[in-house]
Amino acid sequence: MSDMETAEIMRQFNRAFVEHDPALLADLVGADCVMESIQPAPDGARYEGRDACLTFWQALAADRTTRFEPEDVTVSGDRATIRWRYRFGDGESDSVRGVNLMRVADGVIVEALGYSKTPGDATPLEEVVG
Repeated sequence: MSDMETAEIMRQFNRAFVEHDPALLADLVGADCVMESIQPAPDGARYEGRDACLTFWQALAADRTTRFEPEDVTVSGDRATIRWRYRFGDGESDSVRGVNLMRVADGVIVEALGYSKTPGDATPLEEVVG
């Protein structure tokens, strides 16, 4: 895949969520696609196959109570990194930031691994490093 082809697939993928248009995803997902969502922590749920991935993504794209904001997309050959913010409430603090590591083959998405920054009870970094 060329950078331009991968970038176009990612543009359409992101557009589906920004515009809440799940139909845009129909031609973007490969038969053997594997997707790992950001929840539940720590590993997320794993979805295998076109139908499972498409069902998850289309439901997410259709949800008009949320807002997806791509912050940056970087493409290298058949791989892309999407840095994003997902808003789910009324206030600025009602959001989560994350990244998706994407891989495409033969014009469709075949892998999508999601990672996010989430609030929690982890030990503060300053206590860990000193």
